[in-house]
Amino acid sequence: MNTSLSLLADLLKTAQKEGADRADILFIQTQSVSYQIRNGKMEETESSEQNEIGLRVFLGKKSAIISTTELKPDEFPRLASQALAMAKVLPEDKFSDLLEASSPQRLSKNLELFDPTLPTNDNILAYITEMEEQALAQKGITNSNGSSAAYGKSHIILLTSNGFKGEYQHSSFSAGISVVAGQGPTMQRDYATHTTTFYRDLDTAKSLGLQAAQRALARLNPKKPRTANLPIVFDPRIAGSLLGHFASAIKGNAIARGTSFLKQALGRTIFPKEVTIMDDPTCKKGLRSRPFDAEGVKAAPLTLVEEGTLQHWLLDIRSANQLNLPTNGRASRSPSSPPTPTHTNLYFKNGSHSRTDLMADIKEGIYITEMMGSAINGLTGDYSRGASGFMIRNGQLAEPVAEFTIAGNLNDMFANIGLANDLEFRYGVNSPTLRVHSMTVAGA
Repeated sequence: MNTSLSLLADLLKTAQKEGADRADILFIQTQSVSYQIRNGKMEETESSEQNEIGLRVFLGKKSAIISTTELKPDEFPRLASQALAMAKVLPEDKFSDLLEASSPQRLSKNLELFDPTLPTNDNILAYITEMEEQALAQKGITNSNGSSAAYGKSHIILLTSNGFKGEYQHSSFSAGISVVAGQGPTMQRDYATHTTTFYRDLDTAKSLGLQAAQRALARLNPKKPRTANLPIVFDPRIAGSLLGHFASAIKGNAIARGTSFLKQALGRTIFPKEVTIMDDPTCKKGLRSRPFDAEGVKAAPLTLVEEGTLQHWLLDIRSANQLNLPTNGRASRSPSSPPTPTHTNLYFKNGSHSRTDLMADIKEGIYITEMMGSAINGLTGDYSRGASGFMIRNGQLAEPVAEFTIAGNLNDMFANIGLANDLEFRYGVNSPTLRVHSMTVAGA
């Protein structure tokens, strides 16, 4: 990596020597390995390693990006010249820029993002075999859709002509299984997955296999719910999808274009008072944690919603300039593309009720465990998705239901959310059990 840092610095200097006013370089090195078996037989194995280097140059208000996979000093003048030639013919963009030069930032060093563990082939195969065997051993499980595991490691370096230099490594380990219960037209499938930053934190193979089997068996013989307006409760593994829609609606580029249903919502109360939403790139072992963003802004937690009131947009430098606001370090990019705002570790803070209490007053409602399809209108907030799950009757989970649609408007849904206190950090976007007090159900 010392060699890469030195070569990247040389490329940056070459770009300036060739005439760039300002420039930055993003280097991403990735390594990944994955395995999948089905019914005890190897179905797929894949291994890849890749380097990608993106050079972004500025000529006044014009900019361009060129990417390559190799650091060859003899090619540096050609790469820089080609990027500059591209910039000259592109239109001006008065909002794109680099972060202003400032004193060196003290970047967090203790985010615990990298585990150097390299599982052996035998260890991975033993894990996914045990996971599948555990699932298939459950009475009523009739087939496997596949048992898989993967690990990946990445090294990120960012250099800018304004003096920023940062690097970090990130690792991930994941496992998952999908199985089938029953036979013929009545069969049902379900799954279990887990992804962690450290290998030792991964769920056991037995627990994932058993979880997938139990979920599939519980879905057997589903009915269609009646068409009605009903309370809807979202299981934590899919409740985060509502947070994803919220994040998309508060991205600075969507706000600047006027293409979000929340474009006038800053400073307004859009959730109940007990709702707080955090975006925190500094979570230890977080799946989307990072010490700095793709433009060299130091990572810091952001309270997006406090006591139900929207406090911030998600901003990179360009969208911040468009909105006449300071960036809040939410830039993300690949080496071959310009920055765009996005979230990091996004989550609802816990509510004050248990899941049992959240459902206790529901005489008839639906508990959603899986969703499919998507008809979300970003301009109006209109929402419609296919779903499956379980009826709630007198506060208790009852028979499985499937083949129905839930619909509403995200403005109304956000304003009528209730949260349980069972938050777990298992994904990049996390939510406790979540209730929307009334939605339209289109069923039988």
